[in-house]
Amino acid sequence: MRLSRLLTPLLALALPLAACSDDDATTAPTTFTSIEATTFAPSLGVDVSASGWTKTPTGLWYRTLASAPATAATVANGQRISVRYTGWLSNGTQFESSTYTFNLGRGEVIAGWDQGIVGMRVGERRQLVIPPSLGYGSRANGPIPGNSVLVFNVEVLPST
Repeated sequence: MRLSRLLTPLLALALPLAACSDDDATTAPTTFTSIEATTFAPSLGVDVSASGWTKTPTGLWYRTLASAPATAATVANGQRISVRYTGWLSNGTQFESSTYTFNLGRGEVIAGWDQGIVGMRVGERRQLVIPPSLGYGSRANGPIPGNSVLVFNVEVLPST
């Protein structure tokens, strides 16, 4: 009886620890409450309570960083477009910076891009703050942990 009293608390601690490993640390989903409750690294300049931000019905937030001329073409669903972008986690960790060409609105990119880029003008730069439901969800994707809020600076490039 006395041995079982000693082992029970030890087992209660050992079982959760046994489920942890270095491999799980990069893939274990974090929790997500809301963009409004997310703490962003100061270097990202994200403050969705400030003026200039727009929230869509799906939970995507965006703001214009640099406007394009009113005469610049507006991108629409179905168009093949190229963008220059940089992506960060909310803690300020940059995970990618590149250019990418895709068909807008056809599910070739995360939903946050399809929704946040449509309507931009060529040459416009926007900052997108994407909830996990419009990004990679609860599953990790390379350097991006599950349930990550993603921050992208995106510029629509002229057609070549």
